[in-house]
Amino acid sequence: MSDTQTLLKVTKLKVAYGGIQAVKGVDFEVKKGELVSLIGANGAGKTTTLKAVTGIQPVADGDVLYKGQSIKGQGAWDLVKQGLVMVPEGRGTFTRMTITENLQMGAYIRNDAEIQSDMERIFGIFPRLKERRNQLAGTMSGGEQQMLAMGRALMARPEVLLLDEPSMGLSPIMVDKIFEVVNDIHQQGVTVLLVEQNASRALQLANRGYVMESGEITMTGEGKTLLNDPKVRAAYLGE
Repeated sequence: MSDTQTLLKVTKLKVAYGGIQAVKGVDFEVKKGELVSLIGANGAGKTTTLKAVTGIQPVADGDVLYKGQSIKGQGAWDLVKQGLVMVPEGRGTFTRMTITENLQMGAYIRNDAEIQSDMERIFGIFPRLKERRNQLAGTMSGGEQQMLAMGRALMARPEVLLLDEPSMGLSPIMVDKIFEVVNDIHQQGVTVLLVEQNASRALQLANRGYVMESGEITMTGEGKTLLNDPKVRAAYLGE
């Protein structure tokens, strides 16, 4: 498998809620080993795009290719088994389960001998989860639940990790921790598609970025190029 292989390719994707077209024919791709950021204001269609990619929201038109095969219409369950794993906006932890049980759910599709060692690796990344491994997820702070949601996704051993607004609603210290972990995950060889309102932090990490406005991709380029673009800085970085 070459490093330039396109793992995820979205072509002319359209998604509608009733009569409202939320995503209006977008194209983007994520190559093996990349960290790609999709940035834009609230309501731009970023989360809807991810939901369509992962089978949670029906695709009105266009296609989603994963490793060269169309996955349009496949359920999230099937995609996790293929290595395409999403951490949803709002975290989606199992609130009445313990931290350990949540992590075990991430490994639900696996039956290999390394599940426990992977859990210890997650505890190494997020020591706070280890301290509270028997605590119910619903009693944790938002930042801790975000850690747990990311840990649970990693337990599935993703080839492509989709992150939807991982820093939303978190304290500055927790935002730092989350972006540090995203960077570490990417450095370890996981391909990442990061959807994020915090454009500055997202583009600092990204190999490439796409700017989404009103359901359309309006700009694309290398992360650092977009970060220094006057239009991006004016629109998303308050300059």
